[in-house]
Amino acid sequence: MKKIAVISAILEEPHKCNTEFNDIVSSFRGSIRGRMGIPFEEGISVISITVTGELNDINSLTGKLGNIEGVTVKTAIAKKELV
Repeated sequence: MKKIAVISAILEEPHKCNTEFNDIVSSFRGSIRGRMGIPFEEGISVISITVTGELNDINSLTGKLGNIEGVTVKTAIAKKELV
């Protein structure tokens, strides 16, 4: 069953990891419902991505983003399943 999740990512050095981050997000574009990014003057970016999909797909996206050097990722997944 499909779930709704919010993936929060902090990019500590966005100039170094932006391309890889965006490439991974683009490869999951069918699951992404919304994205918001906030750049900070201190050289850090905070990105929030809302996704829908199977739990394995959400975990796969989270895992790939979390493996990028300089990226910290946390995910909140709704308990309720989509029909």
